[in-house]
Amino acid sequence: MGTLLKGYKPLFSIRFSSFPNLLRSVQLRTHSFNNPKRRNPIRRCFSSLSSSSQPLINGTTLDKMDGNRQPGSPSSELWLHNTMSKKKELFRPKVEGKVGMYVCGVTAYDLSHIGHARVYVTFDVLYRYLKHLGYEVCYVRNFTDVDDKIIARAKELAEDPISLSRRYCDEFIQDMVHLQCLPPSVEPRVSDHMPHIIDMIKQIVDNGYAYRVEGDVFFSVENFPEYGQLSGRKLEDNRAGERVAVDSRKRNPADFALWKASFMRNNSAKEGEPFWESPWGPGRPGWHIECSAMSAAYLGYSFDIHGGGMDLVFPHHENEIAQSCAACKQSNVSYWIHNGFVTVDSEKMSKSLGNFFTIREVMDLYHPLALRLFLMGTHYRSPINYSDVLLESASERIFYIYQTLHDCENVLSQHDKGLQESIPPETLNVINKFHNDFSTSMSDDLHTPVVLAALSDPLKTINDLLHTRKGKKQAMRLESVAALEKIIRNVLSVLGLMPTSYSEALQQLREMALKRAKLTEDKILQKIEERSEARKNKDYEKSDAIRKDLAV
Repeated sequence: MGTLLKGYKPLFSIRFSSFPNLLRSVQLRTHSFNNPKRRNPIRRCFSSLSSSSQPLINGTTLDKMDGNRQPGSPSSELWLHNTMSKKKELFRPKVEGKVGMYVCGVTAYDLSHIGHARVYVTFDVLYRYLKHLGYEVCYVRNFTDVDDKIIARAKELAEDPISLSRRYCDEFIQDMVHLQCLPPSVEPRVSDHMPHIIDMIKQIVDNGYAYRVEGDVFFSVENFPEYGQLSGRKLEDNRAGERVAVDSRKRNPADFALWKASFMRNNSAKEGEPFWESPWGPGRPGWHIECSAMSAAYLGYSFDIHGGGMDLVFPHHENEIAQSCAACKQSNVSYWIHNGFVTVDSEKMSKSLGNFFTIREVMDLYHPLALRLFLMGTHYRSPINYSDVLLESASERIFYIYQTLHDCENVLSQHDKGLQESIPPETLNVINKFHNDFSTSMSDDLHTPVVLAALSDPLKTINDLLHTRKGKKQAMRLESVAALEKIIRNVLSVLGLMPTSYSEALQQLREMALKRAKLTEDKILQKIEERSEARKNKDYEKSDAIRKDLAV
């Protein structure tokens, strides 16, 4: 925290910047328990897999998802680790210049935790980098708003489950705004896609991969020989499921629910549960089918990237593959990408273990972009241990970055005219090395820690040019500062680490450092005055003690 307090200035009341460029209107649709006929204006393309017949979304083809511009050829190769093949592979999209990406979203029944933040920061970095390379990306990230956990929480709070979930969807969106995660192209919700889900289940049943038991429908894993191809698990090793108890009515304990009846065996309704009419009676979908149906609705059965946390490899993504292939034999996802866990004392952070910290709790003490930097400081596939020490370090680091760039901004604003276009060879070498480190590391499976480390040289060069006697005498000093600032700013933009204002971000970082230290502005000013008085009286022992207190 010493770095943050070193540049202390009197504080004033301030709130997080709202990142207006990321805010967008969110459509909240009304829910009807007994209106299965209501459909979204989505024209599905379940059987047409060719690039010339893409799914339509609200009447707009994927060709026009991001405007009318024609993307250029990708500027660099990209290697990604594919969970399916267990190795890094050269990324080649199915349609040149375009990428379809689906990432499993949150089950919205509570505030999201740091484990969720890691997932969506990871895929935001991938999304940003794909766009940086020149790809036109259709990024789909869903909300699960119909689920056992949502129903249980709604019963606790005596609230309608869809309303409860809608509220937490909105909270999640705000968390993502603060973390500067770009909004996906589409954010579908389960409750709005019931017709698509029911259609897919019907297709799976018709193809002989599912069976009905009373009002429930189960997927038969024994009828799908490739089951286990993603996780590498053998059928006899599989658990019955992650979210439900063993059901003796199943033909195989590993069979999983596609549709859950909303009525009990005595035909009485399950209290507080939303339901939709279906060919198997009133009910709601199982957990896994939703993502198969919604990814197919927006991207077709064959698309480029499917992602999520490592905990989704089995059973969720394994079951998605089985469902999608059972509905359409040509179903294929080219790259399965998964991020590592956030751990606390070497245990996975999760709500079920009760060892989690919500994004809001962490952002109450640390700047959102310090949290983002912390999450990017470890390679996305490696586990990252939650630690106040590491978050403190991330805060110090991002303060140093923004302070350096803020100093650049101040100096350059005074000399905005008359700068030459050329720069000295030594500055050009620093820039070229940084650019090469960035491109090489990001194209090697998004190695963000190497990029963050590579910032050190250009930042040090700027500080030397601005603050050292030798640097101030260097020829074309301001030209060098401007060129270095530009490339750092561009890289930070790709990483999602550019604040709306350096000065505002620095002020927020100082304010939060004081809050963590349980200090106030008045106390800091008093300590500074006491230290000045001690130095004036040549009481260096007291002066050093105060300095150490301020640096803690």
